[in-house]
Amino acid sequence: MGERPYTILSCGVSLDGYLDAATDERLVLSNDADLERVDEVRAQCDAILVGAATVRNDNPRLLVRTPALRQQRRARGLGETPMKVTITEHARLDACSRFFATGDSKKLVYCATPSVEIAHRRLGAVATVIDGGQPVDLSRLVGDLYHRGVRRLMVEGGGRVHTQFLTADLADELQLVIAPFFVGNSRAHRFVGDGSFPWHPGRRAQLAETRQIGDVVLLRYALSSRFVATS
Repeated sequence: MGERPYTILSCGVSLDGYLDAATDERLVLSNDADLERVDEVRAQCDAILVGAATVRNDNPRLLVRTPALRQQRRARGLGETPMKVTITEHARLDACSRFFATGDSKKLVYCATPSVEIAHRRLGAVATVIDGGQPVDLSRLVGDLYHRGVRRLMVEGGGRVHTQFLTADLADELQLVIAPFFVGNSRAHRFVGDGSFPWHPGRRAQLAETRQIGDVVLLRYALSSRFVATS
C-alpha cells in the first residue's frame, strides 16, 4: 500500500447504532461539549471527507467554528478550515450547497469515471473534479490526497463511506460517540452496512480511550499500528 494520510473516522450513533431517525428532521446525536471536541479534531486535520449523500441530506458546512482554533491555523500558515472532500458516483450535487459555498478551503470531488464530464459541468466552477475510477477507488483517493499535502484526514460519514474505509482497512482510528437514546426504526441508517471487516470475533479492535462528555460517551479505537494515542 502506498503513502496515505493518517485517517480518523468520526461518527455519532444512537444506543441502537443508528445515524439518523429515517425522517426529514436532522437527528442531533451529540451535545455542545462534544461538538467543541469535534471542532478541535477538525482544526488539527488537513482535510475533511464526507460522502455525497451527506452533502445532499445534511447540507453541512464542515467548518472550524471556534475563532481561537481558526486563528491557530492561520498562525501555522494554514487556511481557517481544512480542505473539503467528497465522493460521488453520479455527480448529483448542488454547487450552491454549503459544502461548496462556505469556507476558504479547497473543495475536491472524487467522481466515478462515467460521471466526470457532468461533474465538471455542474461543479467545475466551485471545486476540483478528479476522476476516481469506476467505482471510485479509495486507495487511489487517499494516495492522491497524500500527494496533495494531506497528512491528517477526518472522515465524517455517512454510513456507506465509513463502511468503505473500514472494509478497505484504510482507517487508523475510530472516534465513536454514543448518544443516550434509541431510534428504534429499521428504516434509519446504521453506522455501517454489510461488509467484510478486518475486525471480527477473531480479531478485536483495540479500545484506546473511553471518555464521558456530558451525557454522551466517546469510544476511541486504534485500528492500525499508526494509531496516535494523543491525537
